[in-house]
Amino acid sequence: MTMMTDTYWGLPDPDTQADFYADVPTKRFLAWVVDVVLIALISLVLVPFTLFTALFYFPALYLVVGFAYRTLTIARGSATPGMRLTAIELRDRDGKRFDLSTAFFHTAGYTIAMTVFPLQLISMGLMVATPRAQGLVDHVLGTAALNRAAAH
Repeated sequence: MTMMTDTYWGLPDPDTQADFYADVPTKRFLAWVVDVVLIALISLVLVPFTLFTALFYFPALYLVVGFAYRTLTIARGSATPGMRLTAIELRDRDGKRFDLSTAFFHTAGYTIAMTVFPLQLISMGLMVATPRAQGLVDHVLGTAALNRAAAH
């Protein structure tokens, strides 16, 4: 048992159930790449609907589309399409799937970490160094990404 067992009593123990966390940092990175491409494609499809004015504020459009994409897909199935593709899903400290509010706060934390680069570096370091492969936002919210195949 790890010292975090009391805090994360609903999540699998990384010492006795390591399969839940195996390769999660790599899978999260691959999922992130897939999601970035999908968000970019959705954003590009929306540009003509703005009479091409979105070309002047494309980063802001991308940010809004990405926020909505991540929040809604995570709230719907506790994973983005990229996460589903890599067979991982997010769980709260009780081991439950995310609801809309948890998805919103997780996405907000992710967005802040992505806009403040040192926070993203810290998050990546934590994913590689901690037993549950949790990023900075995961530590703050008490959440974790788990291998979906190991959960069934």
